Amino acid sequence: MVRALLRSMVSGPLAVRLRRYVIVGTTTAGVQMVLLWLFVDVGQVNYLLGATVAIEITIVMTYVLNNAWTFASIQNSGWAAYFTGLLKTNVVRGTAIPIQLAVLYALVDFRGVQYLLANAVAILLSGIYRYVLDSRWTWKRT
Repeated sequence: MVRALLRSMVSGPLAVRLRRYVIVGTTTAGVQMVLLWLFVDVGQVNYLLGATVAIEITIVMTYVLNNAWTFASIQNSGWAAYFTGLLKTNVVRGTAIPIQLAVLYALVDFRGVQYLLANAVAILLSGIYRYVLDSRWTWKRT
């Protein structure tokens, strides 16, 4: 059973979906990092407020890309399904915001890590949570 699970993560539909999720996540994380830098270094906004706004902006971008590409075989199509999926991913990602902000805060304020590096770590850690919930709820077929 464990061997089959590990094999499915390397090849097969799950592996393809996971790779696509990582590519979308990396792309939107890059956008989030640029936005965070703009808010903090250019706009002089507190890094936690800047991170919150940057996360919110990239939530919609992430959903659009994941729905169109990562979960293409089970994508949410039609107005009702599309917007229900968008609402679900907002709930998933909204509940991940405190995780990401807590990691960011702890690394910056308690460990002295530069805020952009700390944000990258926070994105990685909260990404696991987001993938599990998105794949099991946002794009789950009933």
